[in-house]
Amino acid sequence: MAHHHDDNHDHRGGHDHAGLGGHRQLWWVLLLTLGFAVVEVLGGLWAHSLTLLGDAGHMFSDAVALGMAATASWFGRRPPSARHSYGLARAEVVAALLNGLLMLVVVVAIVVEAIRRFRGPQPVAGAPVMVIAGAGLLFNVAAAIILSRGERSLNMRGALVHVTGDLLGSVGALLSGAVIYFTGWMPIDPLLSILICALILYSTVHLLREALHVLMEGVPPELDLNRVGQALAHVPAVVSVHDLHIWTLASGVPALSAHVVMNDLTVWPKVLADMRQLLGKRYRIEHVTLQPEIAPAFREVPLPPGAKVYPVKPANTRR
Repeated sequence: MAHHHDDNHDHRGGHDHAGLGGHRQLWWVLLLTLGFAVVEVLGGLWAHSLTLLGDAGHMFSDAVALGMAATASWFGRRPPSARHSYGLARAEVVAALLNGLLMLVVVVAIVVEAIRRFRGPQPVAGAPVMVIAGAGLLFNVAAAIILSRGERSLNMRGALVHVTGDLLGSVGALLSGAVIYFTGWMPIDPLLSILICALILYSTVHLLREALHVLMEGVPPELDLNRVGQALAHVPAVVSVHDLHIWTLASGVPALSAHVVMNDLTVWPKVLADMRQLLGKRYRIEHVTLQPEIAPAFREVPLPPGAKVYPVKPANTRR
């Protein structure tokens, strides 16, 4: 015998993805990044500086990443369709994952180049490197400020990781140019590069973990599944709650589904309204699907192994 299902589902806010956005900031930073990368190429050729040419290559790779982020932000704003009923909001999460992977490739490339330069130091013109690196530092600070004013989505954070990498690269190039100019000690360049890579790697790994957590439909870190389940089960007229799932549709857009067991289905409209209010105000969950079930039918059908019922009390459950 199947569970009793009513078609009472609440999808409030399901497609008003307030957490998406920032595409204008991304396009501005993309144009600025491309422009300064060209400046670094010209400056590197003029000063015969492999450091600046390498940083220019890094910025071109960041421009590709920013382009992916901006495109994903645009796709994420498209409305739902017959093929994608949730819309394309997760394009931003996918872009964040790809940006993290691209950043890992950049970090590995810089470390390999740094090791090569330890073995065979390359001559670097300190003064031109300092001037261009100083200008790059100002540019990257401005780019970071622009991105920080946008939405705090995974996609924007992925773009910010790249810009932060450029900012740290500019700081490293500035310090490296200064040390080489005043002391002539060439190993400072690869040494600072490895230190900066370690800092970038920390942020990149954290970003990748969060993006994978969203794609694997994990419970948002700011929410506790058991606490939410207990809160729902203590709504008046509710016997128990089971098959509770909480996941993230896109950055800042949590979703929830659950089966709600009651003795009297005539009170379901009031229970639904109370649960919607509870989830919205206390947990900021607006995209909700709740399935009512009558207690006698619920007791006759075995739950899947490991399924949890809230609250776990003999008086309120069939156990």
